[in-house]
Amino acid sequence: MDAATKEKLDQLVQNNTIMVFMKGNKLMPQCGFSNNVVQILNVLGVPFETVDVLADPDIRQGIKEYSNWPTIPQVYVNGEFLGGSDILIELYQNGKLQEMVEIALAS
Repeated sequence: MDAATKEKLDQLVQNNTIMVFMKGNKLMPQCGFSNNVVQILNVLGVPFETVDVLADPDIRQGIKEYSNWPTIPQVYVNGEFLGGSDILIELYQNGKLQEMVEIALAS
């Protein structure tokens, strides 16, 4: 990944409390896994930002290197990589996700 892509990813992750790198956007997810993440965050009623990886090949590949995680979507809370769809579903079901986002939004 080039320095410009890394800088852009750093800024997106650090400047947004909840950041989702996904296929599509929060209004129109382009895959089922991305839709799962959007639905979970909408149920929690928390503000979040999205980046459509389909719109930028450098971001699409770069985010995989940035997180050392091979799949999309990818969710960051307070600059920390949480994981993708399956991990978010698990965190939501066990109640930890709501706790994490409440703490993040309060800080």
